[in-house]
Amino acid sequence: MNLDAAKAKTVISPDELHALIMTSLDEDKGEEIVSIPLAGKTSIADYMVVASGRSSRQVASMAQKMVERIKKAGRSAKVEGLTNADWVLVDAEDVIVHIFRPEVRTFYNLERMWSFGEDEKA
Repeated sequence: MNLDAAKAKTVISPDELHALIMTSLDEDKGEEIVSIPLAGKTSIADYMVVASGRSSRQVASMAQKMVERIKKAGRSAKVEGLTNADWVLVDAEDVIVHIFRPEVRTFYNLERMWSFGEDEKA
């Protein structure tokens, strides 16, 4: 087996993916980063992460860079909302990420809807 084939078979765990996403958002200056553990509460994902960017441009940039990092780690990710970048959803299977402009985040208030009293601020 060649090295590329070995790398392709190495898949990071859900916890490693979560750490990669949290680091990515922090490095790209995401604001008010909140992680909500979902394991055992719903089957859609193990974690939901919510963050803000100061502008549509920053929101889009954070999402694009995150997807590149996820793919480099051997995982897949789907992205919705890049056109307007008011609210971008990154579905990385085990981790769902919502990146908002601040006023859009306040309007939808996903943390309150999905919080189980265990919010973890980064």
